[in-house]
Amino acid sequence: MVLILSLGCGSPTPFNPYQLISVSSTTNPLVAQYNIRQFKPGTSAWVEFGTDTNYGRRTSAVTDSTPNASVSSLNILVAGMMPETTYHMRAHLSNSSGEWVDQDRTFTTGSLPQGVVGPHATVTKPTAGSAPSPGVEMLSLIANSTTSQTLQAVVTDLKGNLIWYCPQPAVPPRLLPNGHVLLQESVRVEEVDLACNSIRSVSVAQVNQSLQAQGYTMPAISGFHHDAIALPNGHWIALGQVSKDYTDLPGYPGTMAVVGDALVDIDVDGNVAWAWSAFDFLDVNRHLQGLPDWTHSNAVVYTADGNLLLSMRHQSWILKIDYQNGSGSGNILWRLGEDGDFTIAGGDPAQWFYGQHYPYIVDANGTQTTMAVYDDGNYRIDSTGTACDPTATPATCYSRAPILQIDEATHQATLLWEYLPGFFSPWGGSIATLPNGDVEFDSSAPLSVGNSQIIEVTQTDSPQIVWEMNIIGQAAYRGFRIPSLYPGITWEQ
Repeated sequence: MVLILSLGCGSPTPFNPYQLISVSSTTNPLVAQYNIRQFKPGTSAWVEFGTDTNYGRRTSAVTDSTPNASVSSLNILVAGMMPETTYHMRAHLSNSSGEWVDQDRTFTTGSLPQGVVGPHATVTKPTAGSAPSPGVEMLSLIANSTTSQTLQAVVTDLKGNLIWYCPQPAVPPRLLPNGHVLLQESVRVEEVDLACNSIRSVSVAQVNQSLQAQGYTMPAISGFHHDAIALPNGHWIALGQVSKDYTDLPGYPGTMAVVGDALVDIDVDGNVAWAWSAFDFLDVNRHLQGLPDWTHSNAVVYTADGNLLLSMRHQSWILKIDYQNGSGSGNILWRLGEDGDFTIAGGDPAQWFYGQHYPYIVDANGTQTTMAVYDDGNYRIDSTGTACDPTATPATCYSRAPILQIDEATHQATLLWEYLPGFFSPWGGSIATLPNGDVEFDSSAPLSVGNSQIIEVTQTDSPQIVWEMNIIGQAAYRGFRIPSLYPGITWEQ
């Protein structure tokens, strides 16, 4: 096929557009780069791909924004492919002159680097006739202590096949609206593209230098941990670990370095725009799981009113913090959980969450918020006021997946729905509602099962398991459904 395009002045020039397109490897063996050298600024392109010419998956559209250029290029990263597999792909281009579809091209993905181990995941669908919500599964895996090169930031399809990973030792990955991925590593927070090339990185040392330069008196951050999120303005909120020495605390004679949590707002230039320390707002003598690990937070959520939620596991509280998009006082607006600022409908303390992970806002309407949370259940208090024993054999605690409605005006919390999987998972976990109305939750370490389990269940009075993934030999700190690896795109099964 030969087209005639005009480059501006003079006679039209014939060219073969197929010679202007190529597919090349990247540093990530599961990611290809589709290279398009095109002749009209403002051209938009996307790539469809699959294991045959039915394709089935696609990327987001990328638009060339090169101003005043007669010749420019588009480079599209194609991700979502299994190792050692041949894929078909072709690009779709459009501009003010019309649309054009490239010829079919093939690309064979590479194998994992020597010594690198992917997840061992098996999938079942226990309920006949029920289909899981579409998308893929993003996992945050804990490295196996006997395998130092176990992958931690990965994505699988709904059959459990590995289709993407980053080699960085990061927990957890978060897909960003621009198609990149935010990774929280102990020494840095980093934004990478789908080939895992670094786009932006901020280290603990940079944050501490900024805190010191601005006169913050909070302790230095020793490392980032558990979570980092991106805000609509491009800032990052990172969760950091801080410590402070105390002498002769009740039950702890002598001097002890108590470990707490900090939040830092990092602007696009890598500077701290706002900071918060638990030591400034909470009583160090409240330590439900002992010292020195006092607060042990594990998740941050940005709310619709511009504030922050912080899941504080070792307090069994979810805090709402006065952030006000970086201008807030840091004061704790409320504490949700046993002995907090809300009452639970019915008065049964067992309906609260204990040692929880990953609060997820389902809906917010005025003063009322519907929230899911993974309830690990550590030291759960029953209706008689007795705490369960997580160290007993077998443990007397249990885990569950609840959805609560909270009213900030009345400080009332109501249990709307719950699912009890029938085991105790003493740490980790995540939960979310899915577009089809189902609930998906990850149990990192169910004691009676031995594997991490990610389960999708119907949100009904008698929940039915629709889809279940078991991960053997690794623990899934988080596991959650995302529509695809590309913003605005949903991959069907």
